[in-house]
Amino acid sequence: MLQVFVILVYDVGQKRVAKVLKKCRQYLYWVQNSVFEGESTPTRLKQLYKELDKILDKSEDSVIVYRFESMKYSSREIIGRDKGMTNI
Repeated sequence: MLQVFVILVYDVGQKRVAKVLKKCRQYLYWVQNSVFEGESTPTRLKQLYKELDKILDKSEDSVIVYRFESMKYSSREIIGRDKGMTNI
């Protein structure tokens, strides 16, 4: 099955932060405040989009998703404390 690597960042109103955090944690790894990453199938990612669409106020909130078809030329470095949780 096709996998893509995703980095998701969000900036949402305070009333919706907890709901968006909880929803994203069901699909991706939390790595830092308002930042998630992980592998997903396109179908599973589409489901996350649908569920976020029900939570977001599109006149105020923003979610940005970076999709990578291959991680062949990538690396990840942390400077300072690793704030994320690597298990779902």
